Amino acid sequence: MLELLAAPPVDPLWDLSAAFAADPRPERLDLVLGVYRDHTGATPVMAAVKEAEIRLAERAGSKEYRGLSGNTAFNRAMLSMVLGTEARTARATAVQTVAGTGALRLLADLVRQTRPGTTVWISDPAYVNHRPILEGAGLTVRTYGYVDRMMDDLRAARRGDVVLLQGCCHNPTGSDPSRATWEELADLAETNGWVPFVDLAYHGLGDGLDADLWATRMLADRLPEVLIAVSCSKNFGLYSDRTGCAVVLGPSRLTLRRVETALQNSARVMYSMPPDHGAAVVATVLEDTGLRATWRAELDAMRDRIAANRADLVAHLTSLGRPDVAASLQRQKGMFSMLPLTPEQMRRMRGRSGVYGTDAGRVNIAGVCAHRIPFLAQSIATALDRPAASSGDAPAGSALAPAP
Repeated sequence: MLELLAAPPVDPLWDLSAAFAADPRPERLDLVLGVYRDHTGATPVMAAVKEAEIRLAERAGSKEYRGLSGNTAFNRAMLSMVLGTEARTARATAVQTVAGTGALRLLADLVRQTRPGTTVWISDPAYVNHRPILEGAGLTVRTYGYVDRMMDDLRAARRGDVVLLQGCCHNPTGSDPSRATWEELADLAETNGWVPFVDLAYHGLGDGLDADLWATRMLADRLPEVLIAVSCSKNFGLYSDRTGCAVVLGPSRLTLRRVETALQNSARVMYSMPPDHGAAVVATVLEDTGLRATWRAELDAMRDRIAANRADLVAHLTSLGRPDVAASLQRQKGMFSMLPLTPEQMRRMRGRSGVYGTDAGRVNIAGVCAHRIPFLAQSIATALDRPAASSGDAPAGSALAPAP
């Protein structure tokens, strides 16, 4: 049987991470995976999370099954945080998932159950896992240009289509629609009858928690149906605890009860129920006034450090005579930035400097120590230089030379 399996494609991000790990150069820089790193280069456990974990350990509660919807206190806390008002939460239901990825897949399955073969529109460029998740659920995927062409392209979306929108801090570009454009998107959805599917993975790391949630809440106010996939990986630092939530706003309680059962059934056949620890941590933080204030302060500090990294990189690129690159970065926000480099130049940067980003130009600004910003700026500038006619850019014996 197994010899019949054709060679599957490798995951591009984890493949780059493996190449980074094999690179012997001590100065190498990993800007591939979307994790926040502090000034020491570590991915910290937030103080509010640590305190919540201590409290949970002291309670020594049972590890009995939670049920197919997961931790209900977590689900309530997620609805309150994301939607903000009782008027919105009254129109919504939530199911805990295995991180934001699990939320995307459960909601994709919900779309397929509702209308098999539904067309889902995703941005171009898009988060690398959007298309595989949607196509894996049996949906048809089309793309809209991001961000300048999105309004024109989405005029072709028809009634019953679903449009996947990143609620803030777009991955991979770091560029978000203006508030006026978001309002136009809501107008278009109302007129043409398509359903917004909002991916929330970076709220709190762009303009602040409430500002980053503004577009999602506006869509909830304007439209009868909205799907929302929520991740707690970045803004709670719960990467390996795989904590997320699938949220659906619908027109009636009967509809929402059916939605919840459908989501539970999908979860049952995939993984039965999600792990509780991360959800219990989040619920503990959000239900306690003091812990919530601590978490918000930590989240603000993370956002400020990311913004400072980007501003410092812009300044260094400008001083190196690369104002065009600096200007493109200055308009971006959140964890990621899209460098205006070709795939060849991104490979050249890996080969010459050991700086790892994706071939498409995405780099994780949140993953750079402040003292490495000058090195990153110089590496970008060097990658933009015309290559010498001879020679490889990677060290001798390395498997990291740029692709031809």
